Amino acid sequence: MIGVAEDPSDASITCRQVGPIEVLEELEEGEEVFKQRTSLIFKSMQVVRFFDATRKVFVYLVYSDRVIEGSPKNSISAVPAMAWAGEAPVLPPVDG
Repeated sequence: MIGVAEDPSDASITCRQVGPIEVLEELEEGEEVFKQRTSLIFKSMQVVRFFDATRKVFVYLVYSDRVIEGSPKNSISAVPAMAWAGEAPVLPPVDG
C-alpha cells in the first residue's frame, strides 16, 4: 500500500553436524537459537531447537511469527548426534 514490501512467510532450514558435539549445560526445550526481522515492523523469522535425548537427535524448526499471504511454508531439520573422529558426543542425560 505504501510501497513497503513484505517477505513472504516461506522458510527453509537444513542442519548438519560438522564437528564434535559437546553440550556443556542443560538445553531448554524450544530454545530460540536465531531470530531475524523480515519486515519493517511486525514480522520475524525464528529458529528454535529441541533435543530428543532418547534418540540423541537435535531438531531445528524454522517459522515465521506472522503470516502475511497464504499458508506459511515452515521447515524442520533433524541432526543425529554422532561420534566424531571416534569421540562420542557429550550430551545431556535422558530424563526419566
